[in-house]
Amino acid sequence: MVPVVLVMHQPLGDAFAQCARHVLGGELPHLHVVDIAPDADIDRVCDGLVQQLMGYTPQGALVLCDLYGATPFNIAQRAVQRVRKHGVSAAILSGANLYMVLKALTDPVADPESLRASVRARVLRGIVGSDSTDE
Repeated sequence: MVPVVLVMHQPLGDAFAQCARHVLGGELPHLHVVDIAPDADIDRVCDGLVQQLMGYTPQGALVLCDLYGATPFNIAQRAVQRVRKHGVSAAILSGANLYMVLKALTDPVADPESLRASVRARVLRGIVGSDSTDE
């Protein structure tokens, strides 16, 4: 399984992880959380995320972020770019919701880029109106 790293505004990543454990049952060893506090030292958090992502060699990791362009996304994007320069496979996807987290954790795809594409496609299919006829 490809490790999934949640990089989000605090406490959203931890909340998603708790929900995922509730839905899927038990511990999820491939799920990791980096919640970004409002007063976080951005450079220190980015360096820590780089070290974490470097540890996922050779399989790489998928990083899920809550908001495109927000601080957690910018930190994750910087970290992903840095580890790619060292040959580590990593992909990033924003707009995370619980459905996306669950799909990322249960999809058997073996590499981060394929997992990103698969999760994105599956999540888009999962957005429906309240009467299930909205497309």
